[in-house]
Amino acid sequence: MNFLETAWYSKARWLILLWPLSLLFQLVSTLRRKKHKLYSDSSKLSVPVIVVGNIAVGGTGKTPLLIALVDILKSKGINPGIITRGYGGRAIAYPLEVTPLTSVSECGDEAILLAEKTGCPVMVGPDRMAALEALVSGNAVDIVLSDDGMQHYRLVRDIEICVVDGQRLFANGFCLPAGPLREPVQRLKEVDFIVINGKTSEQSPILESAIEMVMEPKFLINILNKERRPFIGAPFNIGSIVQAVSAIGNPQRFYDLLDKLPYQVKRFKFPDHHLYSVEDLLSAGVDEYQPVVMTEKDAVKCRSFAQSNYWYLSTQVCLPPTFADEFISRVETLV
Repeated sequence: MNFLETAWYSKARWLILLWPLSLLFQLVSTLRRKKHKLYSDSSKLSVPVIVVGNIAVGGTGKTPLLIALVDILKSKGINPGIITRGYGGRAIAYPLEVTPLTSVSECGDEAILLAEKTGCPVMVGPDRMAALEALVSGNAVDIVLSDDGMQHYRLVRDIEICVVDGQRLFANGFCLPAGPLREPVQRLKEVDFIVINGKTSEQSPILESAIEMVMEPKFLINILNKERRPFIGAPFNIGSIVQAVSAIGNPQRFYDLLDKLPYQVKRFKFPDHHLYSVEDLLSAGVDEYQPVVMTEKDAVKCRSFAQSNYWYLSTQVCLPPTFADEFISRVETLV
């Protein structure tokens, strides 16, 4: 974490000096939301929209949850499409539809992963409404899921799902810049579903009805040759040092999973959505002869230079069956 993040989650007392700025940020955010909500009308949309987002900066597990939701929808014969910001990518023009020829430098790691894992049409663009319109005009979809976008207030939505990091929760509870929150915690009272990624030891009344999501490690998959080994099978040589490479918002969950393996783990953290090069890894001190393990989202950026010792961790999202039933029940009232 950077200096400010460390202060947020350690609840440094000096952050109170930034509290007036947090109040101003919160006021502006609330006014913007009320303004767009006043003029929004979901009935004007040709398809329903589900937003999967969060109220804190950094990664919470939105993307794997969205992939799991797509699987639930498809199991009921519903055809989803996906819109996303495309963080880490720079295209000549937006909206941009992801195809097998689209490079990660154009659309970002999340968009590539979403397209490959779901098989759904994926439209990228900083303007979510423009991306939505482009997606539905060129694809036969029954519903659209937005990867992030809770604070993109122009985006009209029918269902909101907020993902909360079970490890970090809400830090000191302040909005930016005194804390990590984009919106106050009370905003959770207005969403349709709250999903907690991982167990939490803290009790909060606002989370009493939250659904727990668990990420279970399944396989270690070789980036170069697609060889698949069970996670518990310990595929590396005895005495190997596993080099955990990450460029995600909160890599701690990833590190915690790797700590279950019977190897020494050495961590290499890059900025969120960082576009890797082989020079990046070598200059950071990554040993080219020891195994390198990364998340699946990171792996899509390393395919062009991956070596035989490059692996990614494949995980499975586990949700309570009651959530899937309630989610589909809500969706079926819309489609």
